[in-house]
Amino acid sequence: MISTKGIIFSVAVAVAFSSCVSKKKFAGLQTELASTKADLERRGEMVNDFKNKLVTCEQDKQRAEDAAKAAQAAKEEQMRDLRAQITDLQKVRDTQMQQVGGLTVLNQTASENINRTLAQLEKKDKYIGLLQAAKSKADSMNLALAVNLKSSLNEGLDDTDIEVKVDKTVVMVNLSDKMLFTSGSYKISPKAYTVLEKVAKMLLARPDLEMMVEGYTDNVKISTDCIDDNWDLSVKRATSVVRTLQTKFGVDPNKLIAAGRGENNALTTNDTQEGRSINRRTRIILMPKLDQFYDLLNPDNVK
Repeated sequence: MISTKGIIFSVAVAVAFSSCVSKKKFAGLQTELASTKADLERRGEMVNDFKNKLVTCEQDKQRAEDAAKAAQAAKEEQMRDLRAQITDLQKVRDTQMQQVGGLTVLNQTASENINRTLAQLEKKDKYIGLLQAAKSKADSMNLALAVNLKSSLNEGLDDTDIEVKVDKTVVMVNLSDKMLFTSGSYKISPKAYTVLEKVAKMLLARPDLEMMVEGYTDNVKISTDCIDDNWDLSVKRATSVVRTLQTKFGVDPNKLIAAGRGENNALTTNDTQEGRSINRRTRIILMPKLDQFYDLLNPDNVK
């Protein structure tokens, strides 16, 4: 490539001796000068093009490095989640073992399963794997139950009146106060029979389940000839639901539990009308029987 100094020198020579050379030779030098300038411009463009390509390559490299870092971070987050799940399972195991220790009567099969499970506590990793398998099986059963129950309950009803969800080892159905009872009363409204009938059918079809009905209220004080306070109202409402399931729809009372929570365990603030409406609710909890839980913990039943 001809340098810029060389070009200037050539031009200077051409000017200095322009009077001594022919016009034809001078024109040739001018043509060569123009060609050299064009070549310089083309090569300058090539340099710029290569610079742009270099920048693009560096950007691609940076993006690739960022993507690799993001993938690594995702893997580390997944590992943290798995460790947290193991910790939760260990806590569930400890809680369940405490509950087992407090029981006074166990059938022979349940006792054998508990003994087997206690023996496996010495092998920590194996026991955690056993709990994971049992939890997966229970979660699958509860998920299927929740899907079927939600599909059945939502037919012809407002979604805001019913909420079905899986919470750990149980299926929960939250029913709004306005759908089940008249205001300030524990008398079941006629339109609630449709919902309770569907719940009863689900319970009758699953003899392996038990049901707890919990009544909740807002914090507005109440006192009448029949109702002492919110505790009393919540208990009476829960009792009305289980009594209806038993007498009207034939559910075995041995599978039913009634409990009142009063104004405690509120879902949201009681400072607004909307919040109080949400807190006034009845919760139906579908739970596996205790002996079914023992079966899930039986190592011979875990595939």
